[in-house]
Formats: sequence, structure tokens, C-alpha cells
Amino acid sequence: MGVLDGKVVLVTGAARGIGKECAVLAAREGAKVVVNDLGGGVSGGDSGDAGPAQEVVDEIKAAGGEAVANSDSVSDRKGAGHMVEQAMDEFGSLNVVINPAGILRDKMFHKMDDEDWDAVINVHLQGAYNVARASIQHFRDQEDGAYVMFTSTSGIIGNIGQANYAAAKMGVAGLSRIIAMEGAMKNVRSNIIAPFAWTRMIATIPVKDEESAKRVERMKNAMRADQVAQLAVALSAPSDVSGQIFVARGNELFLMSQPRPLRGMTRMEGWDPTSILEHAFPAMKADMPDLGNTGSVFTWEPV
Repeated sequence: MGVLDGKVVLVTGAARGIGKECAVLAAREGAKVVVNDLGGGVSGGDSGDAGPAQEVVDEIKAAGGEAVANSDSVSDRKGAGHMVEQAMDEFGSLNVVINPAGILRDKMFHKMDDEDWDAVINVHLQGAYNVARASIQHFRDQEDGAYVMFTSTSGIIGNIGQANYAAAKMGVAGLSRIIAMEGAMKNVRSNIIAPFAWTRMIATIPVKDEESAKRVERMKNAMRADQVAQLAVALSAPSDVSGQIFVARGNELFLMSQPRPLRGMTRMEGWDPTSILEHAFPAMKADMPDLGNTGSVFTWEPV
């Protein structure tokens, strides 16, 4: 018996990395899986290839599971609709969408091309919208559905050179939260994961100094895609957890805070720019998050 017995799961970007590990584990836990992958490169510029998704399907079937391949792009609205239709045609239902599909186009913001911005937003934010919008009514009608979306510490904490990626991933966080709120009465859940894992995407991040080289090496050796998949599949299984942000880092799991007031100040006669600068900002300074990146927050070695 698996935690996903009788469920049908769509996994995007499932030919490699986190997506593949999610698809394989979901099948092992009893799900029938639609393995989606465009088959393109990390930058998203390729025309695509159905072969990689089919290889994962073959692996699942060889282990006794059930799966079908899909090579549509999450950035294409009609393609996302076809993924849902394929699940219904092949397996008669759809219960879970796991959506780690993504690309990277890293560049300092003042040097960023419109094309690099649009490409990342289209795959990550528009892609999350497309697959969720294509499936949400089905989930609400059957009063059963779970989304496992993917954000990034590049968004919720910050990382230099990833303004496009961070903006998209923060957008996914907002989307997931609203889907969870609106879906609560219909047993439709949505959660997001910020993963630490060595993948093709992580391998493209430039290593410019000794500190970043050490950080990348830690990720490669101690933080694996299959560890992230354990959390993704757990969030796919029936539970009352919804609207949350998690971090998966090696053998560590973190429930992340969400924006709430840190410090409030009242001035009965009202505020003006001078009083804000002289009184409000200095009083709030100690509670203001600094401009450190992920490494300044997760300062210890992964467990």
C-alpha cells in the first residue's frame, strides 16, 4: 500500500532532476503518472524531445507502475490543457499536479534582456497558472485535488543575478496561497516547496568565488533531488496541510514564515516624510531583514 494508491498524478518537468524523482516516487507510492517534459534544455530555448519523458515512463513501467508520456510545454496554455485531458483519457481522473518544470536565464538585472525576463516568467509563473487553471475546475467538481508548486529561496530570500527567476517564484507563492484559500471548502489544497538540490538548473549557476564554489559543492554532495521528492509526494497525499511554504534541504525540512507585520508604529498627529525618516525608520531598523542571500540564512552545513 502506498500513500498515493488510486490517485492520478501529473508531474511537469519530469524527465530529469526533481521532476523525475517525483514521478518515479509517486508511481512507487501507487499513483498512475502523467510524465510531462518538453525535453528541452535548461535555458528553455530548445524545440523539445519526447524521448526523455518516455524514458521515465519506461522506468516506471519496468518497476510495475503505470505511466504515460507527455511532451507539451507548461508555458503553452493549450499544452497544459492537453496534459489534463491526457490524464483523463488515459486514467479516467486527475488528483494531483506536481509542477517543478523550470528554466534559468541568470543575469544581473541592469543587463537583463527582455527575452530572458519573458522566458523565465512564462515557464515558471505562467506555467504554474496554466497547469493550475487547466485542472482547477476538475478538482473543485470532484472535491479532491492537490497542487505541489515550486518556489525558490532565490525569491523568498533572494539571490543576486536572478531577478527574473525570483520574481516568478514569488508570484508562484502568491498564486499557491490564493488557490489554497479559495479551494479550502472544496478539498482543494495547494502548497509550495523551495528545494535545495543538485539539478541541471543549479549546475548552470556561475561560480565566481571560493564561497560560491563551496556552496555549490555542498549542494551537489549533500542535497539530492530524491530527498525533495519525498516532501512533494507527502504533500500530494490526502492531508489537511494547505497554503504552506516548505524548504527541503538534504535531510532537513523547514516550514517557512509568510509575510506578517514585524513592527508597528502609530503617530496620532499623522506621519510626514521627515518624521518617518527621523523616527519610524530608525525604530524599525532592528527588525528589517538584511540583504543577505540564502547562505546568510542557512549558515550551517546541510544534514
